[in-house]
Amino acid sequence: MDGTILIADDDRSIRTVLTQALTRAGCRVHATGSLQQLLKWVEEGRGDLVVTDVMMPDGNGIDTIPAIRRARPDMPVIVISAQNTIVTAIRATEAAAFDYLPKPFDLPDLLSRSRDALSRRPRKADLAPAPEQIAVPSPAGPEPELPLIGHAAPMQALFRLVAKVLNADLPVMVTGQAGVGKSTIAKALHEFSDRSTAPLVVLTPADGGADQLSRAVQEARGGTLLIENPAGFDAAAQTRLLALLEQLDGAGDAPRLVSTSGPDPQADMDEGRLRADLFYRLAGATIAVPPLSARRDDIPALAKHLMARAAGQGLVERPIPDDVLAELRGLDYPGNVRQLENLVRRLALTGSGPMMLEELRELSGQTAQPVAMASSAPRATTAHGGASGQLSASVADHLQRYFDLHGDALPPPGLYDRILREIEVPLLEIALDATGGNQLRCAELLGINRNTLRKKLSDLNIQVTRRRRVM
Repeated sequence: MDGTILIADDDRSIRTVLTQALTRAGCRVHATGSLQQLLKWVEEGRGDLVVTDVMMPDGNGIDTIPAIRRARPDMPVIVISAQNTIVTAIRATEAAAFDYLPKPFDLPDLLSRSRDALSRRPRKADLAPAPEQIAVPSPAGPEPELPLIGHAAPMQALFRLVAKVLNADLPVMVTGQAGVGKSTIAKALHEFSDRSTAPLVVLTPADGGADQLSRAVQEARGGTLLIENPAGFDAAAQTRLLALLEQLDGAGDAPRLVSTSGPDPQADMDEGRLRADLFYRLAGATIAVPPLSARRDDIPALAKHLMARAAGQGLVERPIPDDVLAELRGLDYPGNVRQLENLVRRLALTGSGPMMLEELRELSGQTAQPVAMASSAPRATTAHGGASGQLSASVADHLQRYFDLHGDALPPPGLYDRILREIEVPLLEIALDATGGNQLRCAELLGINRNTLRKKLSDLNIQVTRRRRVM
């Protein structure tokens, strides 16, 4: 890989890691913690590629892209951000960023995308005018029913697809299991689009009467018609709806068609629940929303977000310790995000202070299988007796609360092995993460035999992935 890369990030450790990795890959690197300095380099003609964070002390990296393109129309920009929401992906796409990566990201992934950007810089004749400003409307009304946040790869792919079709003049069908947030995604297609000031009209199977359908289609002109579960409409309603949509062909103010469906609308069509001609009318593009089981890395951030939202609705905001977050991550969620939200709200109602594992297990009726998770928690610092003293005090505090939960009764038998197991799993996971999945280095760090480590990883069902992540 050859070229000069300009890095802008206010985190010195990220600048250092990226500089070292890109230099080893053969690039020349200039790194700064200031967007003002970045723009100065660009205007001086330095660099072949920009890698910039979004939230910087002196501005917003995405908002800086138009100025970069005005100075250097051929300069590709890769955006990196810890703000892992659909809005960030949309704004990066609208700003014509070459690519967007959420933090934490894999170094090999960033290197691959940087190589691609350097090799595919546009020719002068292909350059589009730089936009004067980037304006993405905020959704009107109350907060979305389910949060549109996610770092996991399936959600990032979904965000990119939503950004691509946001203002495209074609119907979109959003598919997925119950509780994944299909309606939220569907409404986002309206609320973030250039139709956001026009009406959003929602049709459900309960609105299948001739007058209701006709009124809804007319009210949605110029805006968006959201059809929830078209397979749930009876045959007569589907026929009426199709006829009304056909009448709109060629109309300048025809509404954008967005619909939601179960995970397999093709099966609905094949089994006669959904008219084939209505399906093809609605499924110009299909967006599949992943189940929560496919995005477990997002569960800790989702749980914290849902707890904060519960607090905003008058419930007690309880801290969620790392061991509880790890347990939440390993539970089964057939009800997806909706089930997680219900569980978090119940935990907010049951007490105050940090949550306890036993409390979570009693409410959920489950015990999670150990699942490896990279920890982003800061390491303990020395104070009041040092890190070991803090750890002992923290463990004692958790154990006392656990005993207090049982009142005058004692906890269930087997407490010793249960507590040791709960400490051992996160210790192994964090040590593996710190050593990049290298089991030999991890064993040396822990002071145990490598074969012993392998047996523990196997017994505890801890998955090992060798890669480096940049926070």
